[in-house]
Amino acid sequence: MRIEAFLQQNPVFQANRIARRMDASLNLILQSEEVTLLEALVLAAIFFEKRGQIKPSALAEAFQMTRGNVSHCISSLEAKGLVQRQIDHDDARAVQLVLRPLGRRRAVRVVGILDRMQRRFEDGLGAQKLETMLTQMAAVEELCTRMAAAGR
Repeated sequence: MRIEAFLQQNPVFQANRIARRMDASLNLILQSEEVTLLEALVLAAIFFEKRGQIKPSALAEAFQMTRGNVSHCISSLEAKGLVQRQIDHDDARAVQLVLRPLGRRRAVRVVGILDRMQRRFEDGLGAQKLETMLTQMAAVEELCTRMAAAGR
Protein backbone atom coordinates (compact mmCIF):
# COMPACT_ATOMS: atom_id res chain seq x y z
CA MET A 1 0.00 0.00 0.00
CA ARG A 2 1.14 3.55 -0.64
CA ILE A 3 0.74 4.60 2.98
CA GLU A 4 3.33 2.08 4.19
CA ALA A 5 6.29 4.40 3.43
CA PHE A 6 4.63 7.16 5.45
CA LEU A 7 3.89 4.80 8.33
CA GLN A 8 7.49 3.52 8.40
CA GLN A 9 8.74 7.08 8.93
CA ASN A 10 6.02 8.32 11.27
CA PRO A 11 7.21 8.26 14.91
CA VAL A 12 3.68 8.40 16.35
CA PHE A 13 2.52 5.40 14.33
CA GLN A 14 5.72 3.45 15.05
CA ALA A 15 5.53 4.15 18.79
CA ASN A 16 1.88 3.06 18.81
CA ARG A 17 2.67 -0.10 16.83
CA ILE A 18 5.59 -0.98 19.08
CA ALA A 19 3.50 -0.37 22.21
CA ARG A 20 0.73 -2.66 20.95
CA ARG A 21 3.20 -5.43 20.07
CA MET A 22 5.06 -5.09 23.36
CA ASP A 23 1.78 -5.20 25.29
CA ALA A 24 0.71 -8.36 23.45
CA SER A 25 4.13 -10.01 23.94
CA LEU A 26 4.35 -9.13 27.63
CA ASN A 27 0.79 -10.37 28.17
CA LEU A 28 1.85 -13.72 26.69
CA ILE A 29 4.81 -13.86 29.09
CA LEU A 30 2.48 -13.12 32.03
CA GLN A 31 -0.18 -15.58 30.85
CA SER A 32 1.16 -18.31 33.15
CA GLU A 33 0.32 -16.04 36.12
CA GLU A 34 -3.16 -15.38 34.70
CA VAL A 35 -2.71 -11.60 34.73
CA THR A 36 -2.31 -8.90 32.09
CA LEU A 37 0.56 -6.44 32.08
CA LEU A 38 -1.56 -3.76 33.73
CA GLU A 39 -2.77 -6.23 36.38
CA ALA A 40 0.85 -7.24 37.02
CA LEU A 41 1.86 -3.61 37.46
CA VAL A 42 -1.03 -3.00 39.86
CA LEU A 43 -0.05 -6.07 41.91
CA ALA A 44 3.57 -4.87 42.00
CA ALA A 45 2.52 -1.36 43.04
CA ILE A 46 0.36 -2.66 45.91
CA PHE A 47 3.11 -5.11 46.93
CA PHE A 48 5.76 -2.38 47.25
CA GLU A 49 3.64 0.05 49.28
CA LYS A 50 2.79 -0.24 52.96
CA ARG A 51 -0.36 -2.25 53.62
CA GLY A 52 -3.46 -0.18 52.96
CA GLN A 53 -1.49 2.83 51.72
CA ILE A 54 -2.39 2.66 48.04
CA LYS A 55 -5.55 4.05 46.51
CA PRO A 56 -6.94 3.58 42.98
CA SER A 57 -6.56 7.30 42.24
CA ALA A 58 -2.83 7.09 43.00
CA LEU A 59 -2.50 4.17 40.59
CA ALA A 60 -4.36 6.09 37.88
CA GLU A 61 -1.99 9.01 38.34
CA ALA A 62 1.15 6.84 38.43
CA PHE A 63 0.14 4.87 35.32
CA GLN A 64 -1.27 7.97 33.60
CA MET A 65 -4.56 6.19 32.97
CA THR A 66 -8.18 6.99 33.63
CA ARG A 67 -9.67 6.01 36.96
CA GLY A 68 -12.17 3.92 34.99
CA ASN A 69 -9.42 1.78 33.43
CA VAL A 70 -7.78 1.28 36.81
CA SER A 71 -11.15 0.43 38.36
CA HIS A 72 -11.79 -2.26 35.72
CA CYS A 73 -8.34 -3.69 36.36
CA ILE A 74 -8.93 -3.77 40.13
CA SER A 75 -12.32 -5.42 39.61
CA SER A 76 -10.63 -8.12 37.54
CA LEU A 77 -7.99 -8.67 40.24
CA GLU A 78 -10.76 -8.84 42.86
CA ALA A 79 -12.64 -11.44 40.81
CA LYS A 80 -9.44 -13.52 40.68
CA GLY A 81 -9.16 -13.34 44.49
CA LEU A 82 -5.91 -11.37 44.42
CA VAL A 83 -6.90 -7.93 45.69
CA GLN A 84 -9.42 -6.56 48.13
CA ARG A 85 -10.82 -3.02 48.34
CA GLN A 86 -11.19 -1.69 51.87
CA ILE A 87 -12.82 1.49 53.09
CA ASP A 88 -10.21 4.00 54.25
CA HIS A 89 -10.48 4.39 58.02
CA ASP A 90 -9.58 8.09 57.82
CA ASP A 91 -11.85 8.94 54.86
CA ALA A 92 -14.94 6.80 54.34
CA ARG A 93 -15.24 8.10 50.76
CA ALA A 94 -11.84 6.62 49.84
CA VAL A 95 -10.84 3.04 49.12
CA GLN A 96 -7.53 1.36 49.92
CA LEU A 97 -6.20 -1.66 48.07
CA VAL A 98 -4.83 -4.68 49.90
CA LEU A 99 -3.33 -7.88 48.56
CA ARG A 100 -5.06 -11.05 49.62
CA PRO A 101 -2.77 -14.01 50.50
CA LEU A 102 -3.01 -15.45 46.96
CA GLY A 103 -2.40 -11.96 45.57
CA ARG A 104 0.74 -11.54 47.68
CA ARG A 105 2.16 -14.83 46.39
CA ARG A 106 1.24 -13.92 42.83
CA ALA A 107 2.73 -10.42 43.25
CA VAL A 108 6.08 -11.91 44.32
CA ARG A 109 6.18 -14.07 41.18
CA VAL A 110 5.04 -11.21 38.93
CA VAL A 111 7.67 -8.84 40.36
CA GLY A 112 10.29 -11.49 39.55
CA ILE A 113 9.01 -11.73 35.97
CA LEU A 114 9.00 -7.94 35.55
CA ASP A 115 12.53 -7.76 36.98
CA ARG A 116 13.76 -10.44 34.56
CA MET A 117 12.11 -8.56 31.67
CA GLN A 118 13.95 -5.38 32.66
CA ARG A 119 17.28 -7.24 32.84
CA ARG A 120 16.68 -8.77 29.39
CA PHE A 121 15.95 -5.32 27.95
CA GLU A 122 19.17 -4.01 29.51
CA ASP A 123 21.18 -7.04 28.38
CA GLY A 124 19.74 -6.96 24.87
CA LEU A 125 20.08 -3.24 24.26
CA GLY A 126 22.57 -2.12 26.86
CA ALA A 127 21.56 0.02 29.82
CA GLN A 128 22.87 3.23 28.21
CA LYS A 129 21.07 2.63 24.90
CA LEU A 130 17.87 1.80 26.77
CA GLU A 131 18.14 5.03 28.77
CA THR A 132 18.83 7.02 25.59
CA MET A 133 15.84 5.43 23.88
CA LEU A 134 13.57 6.34 26.79
CA THR A 135 14.86 9.91 26.72
CA GLN A 136 14.18 10.16 22.99
CA MET A 137 10.69 8.70 23.43
CA ALA A 138 9.98 11.30 26.10
CA ALA A 139 11.13 14.03 23.70
CA VAL A 140 8.76 12.76 21.00
CA GLU A 141 5.95 12.64 23.58
CA GLU A 142 6.69 16.23 24.58
CA LEU A 143 6.63 17.35 20.94
CA CYS A 144 3.25 15.67 20.47
CA THR A 145 1.92 17.38 23.61
CA ARG A 146 3.11 20.77 22.37
CA MET A 147 1.58 20.20 18.92
CA ALA A 148 -1.74 19.24 20.49
CA ALA A 149 -1.69 22.31 22.72
CA ALA A 150 -1.00 24.50 19.71
CA GLY A 151 -3.83 22.86 17.80
CA ARG A 152 -1.71 21.33 15.05
